[in-house]
Amino acid sequence: MITTSVEIIAIYGLAALLPVIFLLQYVYRLDSIEKEPSSLLWKLIGGGVFAAIAAMILEFVFVKDIDSSTASLEEILLNAVLVGIFEEVMKFFFLKKFSWKNEAFNYRFDGVVYAIFVSLGFAAFENILYVFLYGGLSVALPRALLSIPAHMSFGAYMGIYYGRAKVCEKAGDEVGTTANLFTGVLFAILFHTIYDATLMIRSNLSILVFVLVVIFIYFYVFARIRREARMDASVEK
Repeated sequence: MITTSVEIIAIYGLAALLPVIFLLQYVYRLDSIEKEPSSLLWKLIGGGVFAAIAAMILEFVFVKDIDSSTASLEEILLNAVLVGIFEEVMKFFFLKKFSWKNEAFNYRFDGVVYAIFVSLGFAAFENILYVFLYGGLSVALPRALLSIPAHMSFGAYMGIYYGRAKVCEKAGDEVGTTANLFTGVLFAILFHTIYDATLMIRSNLSILVFVLVVIFIYFYVFARIRREARMDASVEK
């Protein structure tokens, strides 16, 4: 019985974490000019876990528990917006806290790497909760194909503008720094809100939009990440 329980825990753990590990490795390999310190990357993954816990507390206090099958459109949209704001702002808080002043942040694509590592740390913690406490292996595959790449995508857009903000900071452009930081968070919140809302509304139109969002993630966002890696340059330029 003990062996069986250990095996089940191991299987659930692998199901929850393997897609996260795969995407972390994928992004890490794209950072070809100069690899980031492992200590910093682990700190960013931990920051994602802290962000998930902080967001869960905020959502417990401020987000209304609703039945999406009977709730009004306004209630669903409000919930989706609040969740998007809490989760992406918390990710950004720990992203900036752990990486902004780090001397390793010397290339634009570093911003993408850092933001994705925070987002996937968040996704890993969230995925463990879903697999172990809610749906078991039945939720592992859909989350591996949908939710985890979605979190990576939200982080990618935050990271693109985070890297640009660092370039502006090095150039002494305070307005550009603030504008890029704000834009990155705004895009992450927007995409997160659209993703959650289309899942919760469950109409024919929302399902179509959700499918388009998934296609956007797989055919554009991944390509955009690769392009950002190819176009990488020093933040001093």
